[in-house]
Amino acid sequence: MELPSFAVTWDYRCPFARNAHEHLVAGLEAGAPWDVTFLPFSLSQVHVADDEPPVWDDPDRAKDLMALAAGVIARDRHPDRFLAVHRGLFTARHDEGRDLRDPDVVRDVVESVGVPGDELMGEWRAGWAQKEIRAAHERAVADHGVFGVPTFIVGGHAVFVRLMTRPDGDGKLARATIERTVRLIVEHPEINEFKHTSVSH
Repeated sequence: MELPSFAVTWDYRCPFARNAHEHLVAGLEAGAPWDVTFLPFSLSQVHVADDEPPVWDDPDRAKDLMALAAGVIARDRHPDRFLAVHRGLFTARHDEGRDLRDPDVVRDVVESVGVPGDELMGEWRAGWAQKEIRAAHERAVADHGVFGVPTFIVGGHAVFVRLMTRPDGDGKLARATIERTVRLIVEHPEINEFKHTSVSH
């Protein structure tokens, strides 16, 4: 079965988004013929209290969206470098423990994979990427009831997925993992929740 087009949400703060998106990146780099859309989704906005302004309207929280905006900018302005930027920002956050609200960290990551840091930071200050994040986030919530990352969206189905493994550079494993996940969503919509009671090692 050839996979249909699908989308996957991300926020660099989430370790499970890191796992899923590393599989996506490794699979695509290994030649997987997927038509996948990477959708930004703000966990900062998810955790905004009812009496607080949305994160995109709060100047004090602008840096909360900086790394997510960097991913959007790379996706839309430097598509040939997006996968490297995407992986690099997840690595900086989860493997290196770096603060993605620090402009120097974001600049260092993008420059390390060939994206001009000054250009990217200029795009961030221009604000269009933050508008794209807001639009994608609100559309995902309104259309599919998305509440977190990573959520796989295939046709009319939206499924929050927690993958416990990382591909560790194994493109074959990554491709099998993503294709199994998407097929499960498409072929078995009757499964609403399937969760192990303990984590296997």
